[in-house]
Amino acid sequence: MSAIYIAGIALCSVLAQWIAWGFRVPAILFLLLTGLLLGPATGILDPDALLGDLLFPVVSLSVAVILFEGSLTLHFRELKGIGKVVRNLCSIGMIATCIVISLSAYWILELNWRVAAVLGAVLVVTGPTVIAPLLNAMRPTQDIDRILRWEGIVIDPIGALFAVLVFEAVMLVGQGEVFLHTIIALFKTLGVGLSIGVVAGWLTTLLIRREWLPFELHKFGILALVLISFTVSNHLSHESGLLAVTVFGIWLANQDDLEIDSVLEFKEDLSMILISTLFILLAARLELADLMMLDADVFIFLAIVLFVARPL
Repeated sequence: MSAIYIAGIALCSVLAQWIAWGFRVPAILFLLLTGLLLGPATGILDPDALLGDLLFPVVSLSVAVILFEGSLTLHFRELKGIGKVVRNLCSIGMIATCIVISLSAYWILELNWRVAAVLGAVLVVTGPTVIAPLLNAMRPTQDIDRILRWEGIVIDPIGALFAVLVFEAVMLVGQGEVFLHTIIALFKTLGVGLSIGVVAGWLTTLLIRREWLPFELHKFGILALVLISFTVSNHLSHESGLLAVTVFGIWLANQDDLEIDSVLEFKEDLSMILISTLFILLAARLELADLMMLDADVFIFLAIVLFVARPL
């Protein structure tokens, strides 16, 4: 039965993408609707029963591959003229967004301040899983496209690290040495993620340039290195894996005379498959009872997130 469900998800993903293409709207809209229809609306699909303990590892590894694919398109030469904007979005903009969301969650949803702070930190992330389909549908100007791609990809590891640091900080409030613990965690995560990303990039570059890795193994070999870099980095330091694969991809993207076009094309196709599957699976995990409990305060909060916090 599992094979039927997996095949069905693949078919539904293609249909959702096709319908979105026909209406010229972002595919994530129909992918989410498909997940809601298969999950809470009809109960046909239960991702937890289908994948069991593998669900979250599959989701994590899929996000790593998607983020790596996005980072392969980030060239430093593109930052000329937009670098300051990207920097501000990933620093000042991120903090401002976190503050607005946290305060809104505290006052409107009446959440505990610790929960509100962590929620604000988590929701600062956009990520390539959302940005890429939107850009494909909207076709913005070149500068806007570059800014949003850079921000959407770079903010993912930064946001993940930020969320972990905020969580650890709020949990340690009142216990002393909060600042020291947070700084140690920050430098540990940065050190591990950057180191593994650079080593993976250097090793891949060496293997390709010296032709120690045959051309027919480029795609599979790099995919394997992405997965191992992500898992090893996360094992050594929590949530450093996204940083590692981002650095890995950016390293490869900015190597002169390194032939990775076939790898990029393969990763783009793989990312489309993974994004489609993830949206359906995650939407299908929602409970109908939880959706029915949404009240006016939740929609007010969402409006603030969408129209006030996110534009910051």
